[in-house]
Amino acid sequence: MNLELSEDQRLVVQGVHDFAQGEIAPRAREMDAEATIPAEILDQMRALGIFGAGIPEEHGGLGLDMVTYTGIVEELSRACAGVGIVLSVHTSVAAYPLLRFGNDEQRERFLPRMAQGEIGAFCLSEPSSGSDAAALKSTARRDGDQYILNGQKIFVTNGALAQFYFLMAKTDPDAQPAHHGITAFLVERESPGLSLGRKEDKMGLRASDTMELFLEDCQVPAANRIGDEGRGFHIAMNSLDNGRVGVAAQALGIAQAAFDEAIRYAKERKQFGQPLVHFGAIQDKIAIMDTRIQAARLLVRQAAWLKDQGRKFTRQAAYAKLFATETATWVAHQAVQIHGGYGYMKEYPVERYYRDARVTEIYEGTSEMQRIVIARALLRGE
Repeated sequence: MNLELSEDQRLVVQGVHDFAQGEIAPRAREMDAEATIPAEILDQMRALGIFGAGIPEEHGGLGLDMVTYTGIVEELSRACAGVGIVLSVHTSVAAYPLLRFGNDEQRERFLPRMAQGEIGAFCLSEPSSGSDAAALKSTARRDGDQYILNGQKIFVTNGALAQFYFLMAKTDPDAQPAHHGITAFLVERESPGLSLGRKEDKMGLRASDTMELFLEDCQVPAANRIGDEGRGFHIAMNSLDNGRVGVAAQALGIAQAAFDEAIRYAKERKQFGQPLVHFGAIQDKIAIMDTRIQAARLLVRQAAWLKDQGRKFTRQAAYAKLFATETATWVAHQAVQIHGGYGYMKEYPVERYYRDARVTEIYEGTSEMQRIVIARALLRGE
């Protein structure tokens, strides 16, 4: 297993790096403050084909492998983690389940639009269900050639940007076990009965919008059901494996940005007549920060490589998500510490990295849930 990027992969990732550092990074502080991503940045991403990174060429995408895709998410997140998660959610838990579980007609109808930059979102969490996803209460009732959906979704990343919502609802509320009654739907933005609620005012990752979504007798064509009735939970969990690798790559980008900023500051800042990098305590931090980042990158690439090989990667996705996200929080913490009091000020980007990193340990499966996934896989002998 060779986890080094090929020349083709490196060129793609380098191209995204140049774009992200040239166009996104200079505006990251502004996007954080204004809690929005400027339309021109999204348009530039569309022009570069980034939204079609993981979509096959036959459906209008770039057809890139998972390893290259994680490099793209890392570079976008290194510039602005909010931009990185827009792509990660769009690709991993909106386009991917359609590609993997949709039928030919659905793929031909929706994937070209997604490749062109009509953004997707993923709707699973509800006020009464988070980690216990099978406890969701949204319902879907068949009515001729359509379904009538009712319920509420929360924490919808890309909620305001999305044209497509990959959404789970119960078609059999009495099913036992409960997850056997959940069905997946691709709901379009203009569907009658779909409305957006408030935009969450978040601690970090502020450039990315997070919304409430309401379904009030929402009419969804039966042709937009993804997979058979009762298969939605399986589809959601399978898709989250992809999503966790994407979030791990996002966290890796945050960690790398925080590390780079810490190195820069430590070389420039002088105390007791010499730069901070000359002090053993700072060198110790730098060594451990980089070691953890390198280890996280290897775990992300391993999970992505297994996915590219068509092999099971659930446990490796959990490894990557758990380690990379906790690394991002730890590295950002150390970067703030190296900056001292300045690290607590919004003038310095490490303050933003610290806030952005924190949520990566929570969404698309908390660190606690990743440990459960890993332990269960090990105990099953996988």
